[in-house]
Amino acid sequence: MTPRPPRRARLRALFADTRPLTHPHFRRLWQANIITSIGAQLTVVAVPAQIYSITESSAMVGLTGIFGLVPLVVFGLWGGALADAMDRRTLLLITTAGLIGTAVLFWVQAALALDSVWLLLAIFALQQSFFAVNQPVRTAILPRIVPMHLLPSATSLNMTVVMAGAIVGPLMGGALIPLVGFAWLYLIDSVFLFATLYAVVRLPSLVPENAIASPGLRSVLDGFRYLRLHHVLLMSFVVDIIAMVFGMPRILFPEIAHESFGGPVDGGIVYALLFAAMPVGTVLGGVFSGWVSRVERQGLAVVHAIIVWGAAVAVLGLAVGLAGRARPAAEAAAGSATSGADGGLALGGALLVLLIVGLGMLVVGGAADMASAAFRSTMLQEAATDDVRGRLQGVFIVVVAGGPRLADILHGWAASGVGAAWATGGGGLLVIGGVLVACALVPAFHRYRVER
Repeated sequence: MTPRPPRRARLRALFADTRPLTHPHFRRLWQANIITSIGAQLTVVAVPAQIYSITESSAMVGLTGIFGLVPLVVFGLWGGALADAMDRRTLLLITTAGLIGTAVLFWVQAALALDSVWLLLAIFALQQSFFAVNQPVRTAILPRIVPMHLLPSATSLNMTVVMAGAIVGPLMGGALIPLVGFAWLYLIDSVFLFATLYAVVRLPSLVPENAIASPGLRSVLDGFRYLRLHHVLLMSFVVDIIAMVFGMPRILFPEIAHESFGGPVDGGIVYALLFAAMPVGTVLGGVFSGWVSRVERQGLAVVHAIIVWGAAVAVLGLAVGLAGRARPAAEAAAGSATSGADGGLALGGALLVLLIVGLGMLVVGGAADMASAAFRSTMLQEAATDDVRGRLQGVFIVVVAGGPRLADILHGWAASGVGAAWATGGGGLLVIGGVLVACALVPAFHRYRVER
C-alpha cells in the first residue's frame, strides 16, 4: 500500500506548480509579464474611452473590433509562419520594440490632444499587428525554455498573470483617467514594456528546427494541411470555437446589468463586477492549478472543462432570467408607501442572491476556461513538431481572440430576438451539446493522453 503523502505536501500540490520558474529564461519572461500585462490593460481601457470622449458614439468605439480583428487574423497567421522560418528571439525583439513604438505613438497623440479617431484606430491596428505576431512566437518558444512535462504548469502561470492584469489594469485605468488623462496611461504602458524587452534580450538564439525557407501563403496553408491531418490538434481548435462562440456572453453584460439588475444605463458596479468575475475565476484557477501537470488524459480534461464552462453559462442565463422577473416587483415594493420594509428587503435580497449566483457562475466558468486553455495549449505544443509550432500557435491566437468577437455578433443578434437571458442560457446549453457531438464524431480527442 502506497503511503499517504504528508499533509504539507498535499496542500502544496493544490497550489500552482512553480517549478517552471526555476528555469531562468521562463522566469524572466514571466516576471516581466506581471508588469506588462497591467500596462497593456491600461491601453485596452484607454483606447475605447478616448474614442468615446472624442465622438460620444458607441458605434465609433465599435470600430475597434474591426480594426483589431483584421490585423489579428492576417498577422497572426503570417506571424506563425515567420516563427517557423527565422530566429524566434529576433522576431520577439522586433515585435516587442514595435509594441513599445505604438505605445509611444498613443502617448504622443494624446499628449498633443490631436483628437483624431482615425489616427487612434490606425495606431491601434498597427499595435494589433505587432501583437498578433508576438503572441504565437512567445508561446512557440515555451518547449525550448521549459521541459515538456512542465508545459501545463507554465501555461497556467502565464494565464494567471495575464488575467490578473485584466483585473488590476482596468481598475487602475478607470480610476486614473479622470485624474491624469489618457496620455499618462499610454506612457505607463510604453515604459512597462521595457521589462519584456529586457527579458527577450536575455534569451538565447531560438532558431526553429527544420526552419521553413519562405514564410509566405504557401507555408501558412501547409500549417493548415498539417492540422487537417492531425485530428486531435484540429479538434482542440473546434471545441474551443464551440465554447467561445456559443458560450461567451460578454456583449450582453451592459444589458444584463441594466435590465435584470437595475444598474445605470452607462455602466455601474454590477457592470464592472460582471466583467471582472471571469478573470477572477481564471486567476483562482491558476492559483490552484497544481493538479494540471499530473493529468494524463488531457483530451478528456478539456471536454470536462468545457462542459463545466457551458453549465456555468447556462446557470448564469437562468439567474439573469429570474432576476429580470424579480426586478419589477422589487422596484414596486421599494417604491410603495404601503409596502412593509420586510417585503422590499426580501425582494432586494432575492436580486442580490441572483447576482451572487450569476457572478459565481462566471468565476467557475473562468476557472474552467483556464484549465481548458492550459491543456489545449499543452496538447498543441507537445503533439506538434517544432517546425510547425509557430504556425499552429498563430491559428491558436486567431481562434482564441477571434472566437469571442464572433460571439459578440451572435449573442447580440440572439438577444435582440429572444432576450439576454435566453441568449446566455441557451448558448451555455449549446456549448454542452456541441462538445458532446464533437467528441462522438472524433473519439480520438477525448481518448488522447500523455504519459506523466
